[in-house]
Amino acid sequence: MRPHVTVSPDEVEISAIRAQGAGGQNVNKVSNAVHLRFDVAASSLPEEIRVRLLQLGDQRISKDGVVIIKAQKFRSLEKNRAEALRRLEELINRVATPPKTRRATRPTRASVTRRLEGKARRASVKAGRGKVGE
Repeated sequence: MRPHVTVSPDEVEISAIRAQGAGGQNVNKVSNAVHLRFDVAASSLPEEIRVRLLQLGDQRISKDGVVIIKAQKFRSLEKNRAEALRRLEELINRVATPPKTRRATRPTRASVTRRLEGKARRASVKAGRGKVGE
C-alpha cells in the first residue's frame, strides 16, 4: 500500500496559456491549456519525499527543483487544471514509497554447475568443427 501524499493548493502556481497544435480559430483566441509550477524545495512535503523527488531523473523537474507540468489534453480549462494536478500528485506518490534495498545474492551451486557443463558442451561442439586432417 502506497502512502497517499496530497499537495496544498497554495503551493502550486497555475497559469492559463494557449494550447499548441491544430484547433482552428478557437485555439488562437482562448487560453485553455494549463502551466503548473511546483517548487519542491519550498513545499511542505516530508524531507525524504522531497529528496527522492529531486533525485528523480524526470524531464519535468528543472535544475532549480521546480516541477513544470503542461496540460492541454482537454478543451476545458478546468479539466486541464484537474489533469495537471492529477499528474503532479501521481509524480509525488510515485516517489512516496521508499525503494527496496537491494540485497546481494549468490547463484546456487547447481546453477553454476549447469552453466559450466553447458559451456563445456558448447566448447566441445565448436572444437569438433575444425578442419579435418590437422
